Amino acid sequence: MTEASREADDTSVEDLIELLDLERIEENLYRGHSPDVSWQRVFGGQVIGQALMAAYRTVEGRHCHSLHAYFIRPGDPKVPIVYEVDRSRDGKSFTTRRVVAIQHGKQIFNLAASFQVPETGFEHQVDMPKVPMPEELASERELRKVVAEKLPPEIAKHFSRPRPIEIRPVNPQAYIDPEPLEPVQHVWFRARKSVGDDIPLHQCIAAYASDMTLLDTCIRPHGVSWVSGKLQSASLDHAMWFHAPFSTEDWLLYTQDSPSASGARGFNRGSIYTREGKLVASVAQEGLIRYHGTPKGKAGA
Repeated sequence: MTEASREADDTSVEDLIELLDLERIEENLYRGHSPDVSWQRVFGGQVIGQALMAAYRTVEGRHCHSLHAYFIRPGDPKVPIVYEVDRSRDGKSFTTRRVVAIQHGKQIFNLAASFQVPETGFEHQVDMPKVPMPEELASERELRKVVAEKLPPEIAKHFSRPRPIEIRPVNPQAYIDPEPLEPVQHVWFRARKSVGDDIPLHQCIAAYASDMTLLDTCIRPHGVSWVSGKLQSASLDHAMWFHAPFSTEDWLLYTQDSPSASGARGFNRGSIYTREGKLVASVAQEGLIRYHGTPKGKAGA
């Protein structure tokens, strides 16, 4: 990686932190912006992260343990997003918040999140799958650089832009003319630069990153790619559970699978582990997948 690339990546991390640092408009009202690199619509992970941060601005001494969200309309990257927080409940152990994201006077997204006072109790977890460590893998930047040379300039520019999250896929699928694969993928990810030790910020960054690759899992068996221009896809809903504190400055393994696709929708699940094997978060998502062409079919067909 060149020095210029490193500086661009560092800047993108600073931009992500600024993206999540919402402007307070009034009590329970916050304003978020989109980066200039936004393409046709606002990235779903951005809205999840900003909505969670808006909820956090009304909570003290408690950490999010779960969130459930619906994407209602595509976000317009050219105008700010207003986040309205409803302080649903403040209990002795749990706090509940509902957040509505608004653009052009209409809801584009809503989120319900629950926060808990730190407690101890029973513990168990499913083991992390055995996969190569991130140091053994090529970065997504390296993989994309090869592909970008074969794409139209406008798509290549978006495809190659600096990203605040570094990703190293364990079992990548080809971007151009992909072969069908099993609906399972593993990726390592981390923030490209130090972001401090604030637990809410790390959760918001992880929420942002959790939407980056998950929807791709359900299209892997069908030998299609968004690069073709024939695939229409969008997140419909998103749920996330936080099991333990973690740092997004360290490598995290995001293991994903898609049990089902039907009705032009794909269902995806994800588990996030530290490199030491501790399960720190779980994710579930359903997304829209429409293909205007002839897919290759399921893996092994």
